[in-house]
Amino acid sequence: MSKKSAKIAALIEACRGQELDAHYLGYFECFNQGLYFEAHDVLEELWLVDRKGPNYSFHKGMIQLAGAFVHLQKNRLKPSAALFKLAQANLQKYPAVHERLDLSVVLQLIEDWVYKLEAANFSSNPLNSTSSPKLYLTGSVKIQ
Repeated sequence: MSKKSAKIAALIEACRGQELDAHYLGYFECFNQGLYFEAHDVLEELWLVDRKGPNYSFHKGMIQLAGAFVHLQKNRLKPSAALFKLAQANLQKYPAVHERLDLSVVLQLIEDWVYKLEAANFSSNPLNSTSSPKLYLTGSVKIQ
């Protein structure tokens, strides 16, 4: 086990034994805490195992979404917008609700963040402690 795998295992430990994959749930745990790099890594581990599966583009889009926020945290505004657009293209391939996630909400979130970046001509970072987005699953799945 690599150091990265051990860190991911620790991040998803509380998500084990639930109805959905612990990596998937762990993504939302990390994302909602503003741990976008960790969210990316957690879901990437699942995506790498299932690259030929039906959720390939879905997981890729969610990873790109987290990556876009990593770029914002590092004040890389144009690369962030590019990743938002890639995430949007991947997520649009799925129904409005997929894997208990309302993608219409996620796609609107992406549009809003791209608009904020482009409207300011990439001169102002819209991410701050009060603007950090949260993602929630539908149904009885527990995420923080």
